[in-house]
Amino acid sequence: MSAMLKRLLRDASGATAIEYAFLAVLIAVAIAGTVATIAPKLTSGFSTIASAL
Repeated sequence: MSAMLKRLLRDASGATAIEYAFLAVLIAVAIAGTVATIAPKLTSGFSTIASAL
């Protein structure tokens, strides 16, 4: 039982998966923040183009 516990504590593969998940969440938050910032500018730009047509 103690050998299995030692092997489990040395195993780092779960940590890698958690790190990748954390990076994916950070990227998603950055994309959401960027879209929220740019969306009003795009809307006004498309409205200007639509009214010009």
